[in-house]
Amino acid sequence: MNPPEEYINNNFPEQYQDINKSNNNSNVNAINSLDKVRDILVGNQMREVEKKFTRLEERLVKESANVRDETKKRLDALEAYIKKEVESLTEQLRIEQLERDAIVKTLAEEQKNITSSLEKKVTQFNEQTTNSQRELREQILNQSKNLQDEIRQKYEEILVLLEREAKELRRDQTDRSHLAALFSELAIRLNYDTKS
Repeated sequence: MNPPEEYINNNFPEQYQDINKSNNNSNVNAINSLDKVRDILVGNQMREVEKKFTRLEERLVKESANVRDETKKRLDALEAYIKKEVESLTEQLRIEQLERDAIVKTLAEEQKNITSSLEKKVTQFNEQTTNSQRELREQILNQSKNLQDEIRQKYEEILVLLEREAKELRRDQTDRSHLAALFSELAIRLNYDTKS
């Protein structure tokens, strides 16, 4: 279809377009003459409109390509930025994980050392307690032996004293008998001397 026909078909109602189509089929010469009349009447305007449409279309294609390129550039930049950020975050997470692993390992080692130290101290404390109990038992045993020895010694000393006192009492008692006998004898003599 020629541009003038497009203009007519697009700008006139359907009934006129239908008439034009039926005439086109019946009479080719009439169409050619009609085309010439149309070309004369609106030919220059149609060519101008066509040029404007062509320029507009080229401009739209160019703008669309520019927008597409700009969008692609921005999406590529955004993708690169996101990749970079994801890599950075991944690296940070990896470093943090390594640091946490090192801290956990250090804490586990410290806990192991503390547990070992506590076990040694508990063992030492048990040994010291056992030694202290043994020494205390020995001291109690020695003190009890010493007390028994002292009690035995005091007992023996008391026995010796009691025996000595008993001997003295016996001797004193003997002396009294002796004294009584002397007094009796003296009384007899005195009696005798008085009588004589």
